[in-house]
Amino acid sequence: MATEPLSQKEIEDRLRELPGWSLDDSRIARTYRLGSHFAAAALVVHVAGIQDELDHHSDLTLGYNSVALTVNTHSAGGAVTDLDFELARRVEDIAPAHGAS
Repeated sequence: MATEPLSQKEIEDRLRELPGWSLDDSRIARTYRLGSHFAAAALVVHVAGIQDELDHHSDLTLGYNSVALTVNTHSAGGAVTDLDFELARRVEDIAPAHGAS
């Protein structure tokens, strides 16, 4: 997967395809709300597995019933790349199974 920085327009276009995600400084970010702390912790574990598969890791924050992710690509100077959007898309695919909104 390419790790070239995306342009501002490319980032904005891709964010339109990922409801709930936004650009926060030089990272893409989303916070999920879940029904319980256990559900939030389970989502974190599932996301950690995806991150290991991609060898690309976001910052994850586990709250009482929430999970916040922020991600950019360190090897691209902290820019947003295709890899960040691949991680976001994969998280979006599994989040509903955990009851995330």
